[in-house]
Amino acid sequence: MGAGLMLRRCRHFAAVSWQVVRRLSGDDAYERYLRQHAEHGHEEPPLSRKEFFKQWQDGKWKGIKRCC
Repeated sequence: MGAGLMLRRCRHFAAVSWQVVRRLSGDDAYERYLRQHAEHGHEEPPLSRKEFFKQWQDGKWKGIKRCC
């Protein structure tokens, strides 16, 4: 196996791994939202990144008042 092929495989593995980490952490949520918004042809413009994450956090923590 040549060094060039091995380097390409390592870069591909790193890129795929990074995509998995972003998906698991929710870091790519806004990009997925924009893609879904465009695919379904909504009339209203998409939320800004700031509005999207505010709405996401409000929904995530709604109803939780304390830790115990």
